[in-house]
Amino acid sequence: MENQSKSLRVLVVGCGNMGSSHAIAYHTLTRFEICGLVSKGKSKEKLNDKLGGKYPLFDDVDKAISETKPDAVCISTYPDTHESYAVKAFENRCHVFIEKPVADSVEGAERVVAASKKANKKLVVGYILRHHPSWEKFIELSGQLGKPLVMRMNLNQQSDGAMWTLHRNLMGSLSPIVDCGVHYIDVMCQMTRSKPTQVYAIGARLTEEIPAGNYNYGQLQIRFEDGSVGWYEAGWGPMVSETAFFVKDVFGPKGSVSIVAKDAGGEGKSSSIESHTKTESIRFHHADLDKDEKFARADTWINLEDEPDHQELCNREQRYFLKSINDDLDLSAHGEDAVNSLRIAFACDESVRTGKVVYFT
Repeated sequence: MENQSKSLRVLVVGCGNMGSSHAIAYHTLTRFEICGLVSKGKSKEKLNDKLGGKYPLFDDVDKAISETKPDAVCISTYPDTHESYAVKAFENRCHVFIEKPVADSVEGAERVVAASKKANKKLVVGYILRHHPSWEKFIELSGQLGKPLVMRMNLNQQSDGAMWTLHRNLMGSLSPIVDCGVHYIDVMCQMTRSKPTQVYAIGARLTEEIPAGNYNYGQLQIRFEDGSVGWYEAGWGPMVSETAFFVKDVFGPKGSVSIVAKDAGGEGKSSSIESHTKTESIRFHHADLDKDEKFARADTWINLEDEPDHQELCNREQRYFLKSINDDLDLSAHGEDAVNSLRIAFACDESVRTGKVVYFT
């Protein structure tokens, strides 16, 4: 059990979109104290100004850890640095909050989890949808539909300006169906609680502004041991269509549950980070038929009062991080789930590149 009377001193590594949101959480929530901001570019100066200009700034992670001696490190850099920064933090006896994906390879993710166990320090991965009441309800209601399940999800983003710059940078190391898809693969695995047996995926490179080996549109299909199937698609870039870009739907023998984001699914919203997590309404359709084979029950609409915005979701992630440390929560399943969803996502990546079905043993 950690000393709960003192604040958790956190070193923030990466000060872009997500790093900034996590830093705001540490800055505003009690029981947290930022001990430094780290980035290679100017983002740390901009973030520091936003937070009042009082925090030490660093270009180098080693120097920052050595000088600030933090209790915890928050990592929101590009995925190709996640493994090395996380392992470094654990070697320095720090807890780690890390944005997904845990690493840019399955083996790297396994090394991060192993390092957390060796150091006996907490590893929390930024699966933001796990902290959203509507998504928790979505997954809970899927358990009432029977088996097998059919899961249909996508998040296509028509991006320009700063968002297209972000997407191009991300595609320097990962494809959209890996970087973004791990969220929705994680949701599918929570819905089925069954092992995947095989994946197949397709992809297309629609711009020469990304590396030759990568693609900015991808679609994956998963089969599970229990007979459930799911697909997910993600496209990034100025050419992406905003028609049907937000689909979150599951059905089984007893009916269907759908997230219906009437506003967030509207034209011009596909690149908005705020709208990615906005749910608005859940529609529960009952498959029961009466003696005339007409629907016996009307659809149920569920509108949860608790609809946190993106910043509040980040706040909740950090409260969970603090709780995991103070209450010494067993996070072994959390780490296994993060590695598992990444393993599935990279298998999909392999399928895109080879054109073949990838089987899990």
